[in-house]
Amino acid sequence: MTNDHAATIRAFYEAFGRRDGGAMQALYAPAIRFSDPVFGELHGDRAGAMWRMLTGQAQDLRIELAEHDAGAETGRARWIAHYTFSRTGRPVVNDVRATFRFAPDGRIAEHDDRFGLWRWTRQALGATGVLLGWSPLVQGPVRKQAAASLDAFCAHEATA
Repeated sequence: MTNDHAATIRAFYEAFGRRDGGAMQALYAPAIRFSDPVFGELHGDRAGAMWRMLTGQAQDLRIELAEHDAGAETGRARWIAHYTFSRTGRPVVNDVRATFRFAPDGRIAEHDDRFGLWRWTRQALGATGVLLGWSPLVQGPVRKQAAASLDAFCAHEATA
């Protein structure tokens, strides 16, 4: 395990647990590429903005870094988020597998989060997620709402 890269992963999730999206973004290289099942692929400042938005809205977020390791160029983590989904008030426990690629300066250049979107919709959306969370009829609007929320957050930050 490369201690510096493992420490970067640990610092990232510690900042997440403190709801410090700015500290999370500071661990990203300027040309970061991030992806997950809800937000899709994000680049540069938009990836950091997503974390600032999510941590800024979180009321009862708890982050658990279950495991992590890193080598000379890559790393991985399993992390679990416990929170209430604000749109429905439903509790969510999201078990996420992350992979990382590090830039030469030690910051995160690529970050991919993987989790079951149907599992997430079942928790976050209740009956709708249970019955249709596997389908594009539900997953499409979830992604569209996430993108619209991020657009609004970025527009608000630009005028603030």
